[in-house]
Amino acid sequence: MKVLITGAGGFIGSRLAQALLKRGTLADSTGQQKAISKITLLDITFPAQKDSRLNYVQGDLSDAALLAATMGTDTASVFHLASIVSGGAEADFELGMKVNLDGTRALMDACRQQSQPPRFVFSSSVAAFGSGFPPVVDDDTKASPLTSYGAQKVCCEYLTNDYSRRGFLDGRVVRLPTISVRPGKPNLAKSSYASGIIREPLNGVVSRCPVSASTGIWILSPSRVVDALIHAHDLPASAWGVNRVLNLPGTTATAGEMVDALRKIAGDKVADLVQWAPDADIQAFIDSLPVRFRTTRALEMGFVADLNVETMIRDHIEEQGITI
Repeated sequence: MKVLITGAGGFIGSRLAQALLKRGTLADSTGQQKAISKITLLDITFPAQKDSRLNYVQGDLSDAALLAATMGTDTASVFHLASIVSGGAEADFELGMKVNLDGTRALMDACRQQSQPPRFVFSSSVAAFGSGFPPVVDDDTKASPLTSYGAQKVCCEYLTNDYSRRGFLDGRVVRLPTISVRPGKPNLAKSSYASGIIREPLNGVVSRCPVSASTGIWILSPSRVVDALIHAHDLPASAWGVNRVLNLPGTTATAGEMVDALRKIAGDKVADLVQWAPDADIQAFIDSLPVRFRTTRALEMGFVADLNVETMIRDHIEEQGITI
């Protein structure tokens, strides 16, 4: 079985690749577990250290010729994670459209050239909701994005449904909560503070939180995200039905609650490295996102959230080998 991961130079993409290598199998078009013969990682950049078991392809997602050469006609599974994140897509409209919308369309058309419609897992976002949502978002809440990033994601959700309906691919869309705690450096996502206020203090570095302590956010740990992507892939098409779009389970936490959990685990010296530095633009963006979800459908389909914020922080400490 041949697998393609786009956006694989990023943290989640590389982590997904390692999880698939460890697992060794994925469900094929009939639902049978088949050995993974090749995992191709596509991105514009990659870390200096590479895994000899993986095939790295550096290039632009919107390059149709590159996609054709990379995928051939025998790619059975696609995990589409590549995107220009929220802040980047808002700052550079053309780039966001090129990658997030045009690139996704090019990838979907490459899927049409496969000998069998591949399973296609697309990572969307809770940024799909940006206007008129209720206090608790459920499976019937209409997506009304207020950012270019959110609009691009929702367009791709509709395309995934339609391409699946026509039998071009077997699509599965998971709307990701904000991922926390991400290791490494901050990215351009306006929600990146949700990792920074934990990650930086644990590394002895000051973190400036751009939102108020009472500001809530819907979050999910990296481990649970990777688990969800694989679970979404392996579910039968019948489990998805006509609507291939799903809100993933997560945990609601305020910035203050996250810092309090950090203080409980790592002490005052670490938690006091968080400084409150309001940024009106970021505050407005986070305020435009839903904070609470009722994910009945996802839970019934077997997706799982983290227990609480404290568990997420402890998992990050253990995974990164941080000494408290």
